[in-house]
Amino acid sequence: MNNLFVHLLLWGVIFILPYFFMDSERVFTWRPFLRSIPEMLGFMLIFYLNFFLLIDQLLYKGKNRAFILWNILLIIAVSLFMHYGRELMEYFMPHLRPRWRGRRSNNLFPLLFLLRNSTSLFLMMGLSVALKMTVRWWEVENERKELAKAKTEAELQNLKNQINPHFLLNTLNNIYALIEFNPPKAQQAVMDLSKLLRHLLYDNNQTYVPLRQEADFMRNYIELMRIRLADHVKLTTHFDYAETGNTLISPLIFISLMENAFKHGISGERESFIDISLREHADGKVEFATRNSFFPKSTSDKSGSGIGLELVKRKLELLYPDSYLWHTTVEKDIYSTVLVIDTKKKQDDTQLLDHR
Repeated sequence: MNNLFVHLLLWGVIFILPYFFMDSERVFTWRPFLRSIPEMLGFMLIFYLNFFLLIDQLLYKGKNRAFILWNILLIIAVSLFMHYGRELMEYFMPHLRPRWRGRRSNNLFPLLFLLRNSTSLFLMMGLSVALKMTVRWWEVENERKELAKAKTEAELQNLKNQINPHFLLNTLNNIYALIEFNPPKAQQAVMDLSKLLRHLLYDNNQTYVPLRQEADFMRNYIELMRIRLADHVKLTTHFDYAETGNTLISPLIFISLMENAFKHGISGERESFIDISLREHADGKVEFATRNSFFPKSTSDKSGSGIGLELVKRKLELLYPDSYLWHTTVEKDIYSTVLVIDTKKKQDDTQLLDHR
């Protein structure tokens, strides 16, 4: 909010608007304008004494009675100033005296004048309080948004710090298993892991990355997992997205879902399958799905610790609130999960917030 613009607009309306209600035959003249200077000064004095001093020192600190008392005293004093200030101006500048005022005196006139001024000054006090409250609300709201943004960024960074060790732990466990029965594949796995680490070190520091970049990471991860698969495990993938598109996605948002498929979808003896797909729709939605045979691990199996899916859920709530759908099903020993993220809606919401 531009405070200077608001104040200029306020006083412009207060001092200029009355001239629009004059008779059509009357035009602006300096005489009534100069005669109103004491009233203008009185209005501004009450307004800014409240705006910069009394509201902060009394009203915001809960001293309501003192605030009201000080305003009553000020309004009485300023009302007298406005009345006698005009009288002094007319005394020293007789040409400012209105033509309709004769020599006769009216004992009620000063009292009515003071009453009118006091009412107007009370309105100015209320206007000052209203504007001050609005400005304070705006500032508090901006601070709240900044704090919420900082908290979200800190929590996201914390989630990244948790996802990385979790992901690396599972990958190292896979390489350790390969070393025992297939050292050449273990060497290849180390090479593939280095590519993944490059993505973690450089790309994961960003809040969003291009979808094609994240898809390359997912392919590298899948190939790393494929090395350890036995012949009775069937792994299929399907990637469908625009290679030159500008769709952005949160990095590592799908990695825990793929880890879950490899963890629970493979049996050491029985036929197994894993199907992974990633599709980008024309309306900006990104659909990720896994479908795999389901061999749930026992509670004694601590590998992976099961925190990955909880981290994904929390990350979705922070980055894509009201912009995603995620559901899982288990039917006839087949586990399926589908995650749809509306990246276009998220982008539109972000732009809307940036313009506020």
